[in-house]
Amino acid sequence: MHRIKPDEIFLTAFEGFPNSHLPVLHYLGVLKEFERKPSVVEELFYLHHWQGSWVNGIYSFDHFHSTTHEVLAVVSGQAKVRLGGPRGKGIDLSVGDVVVIPAGVAHARLWASLGFLVVGAYPEGWSWDLRRGDPKELPIVLDNLARVALPKTDPVYGADGPLVEIWKHVYERNRDKE
Repeated sequence: MHRIKPDEIFLTAFEGFPNSHLPVLHYLGVLKEFERKPSVVEELFYLHHWQGSWVNGIYSFDHFHSTTHEVLAVVSGQAKVRLGGPRGKGIDLSVGDVVVIPAGVAHARLWASLGFLVVGAYPEGWSWDLRRGDPKELPIVLDNLARVALPKTDPVYGADGPLVEIWKHVYERNRDKE
């Protein structure tokens, strides 16, 4: 598998959507050879300790997880996804794209082609919750987010993948500012 440096997408908090100081990582076309092979993608993620996998679409409403990070790999079709909540940024996804979404970052499918399918998973199979940006839940959400650790591995490349270095660098830079 050829190495692809991911695009880094930074988002800011908006009302009940905390988002994250960690960037969303978008690996363009990195798993293109696994088109229509969700079980192969699930196995790859499992080998890199991203577990609890599932195969489906992406919810059409803004939501996020406050207890874990999430990886999504497109195995068929294409879609436009909004990151960051109602005032967020739209990105186009197609077969082979992988998006790693930090805990707290909202995402929603704006449109998708017929047959759009992703494989999702979580670092070390951490359990996920589903939050929809209710400002009344923000204290609980922020408490949850404070306990979410950085993943030990990149879901695509393993222990020496770019996620580990990028997120560790951003985390340390933000910790030094506090």
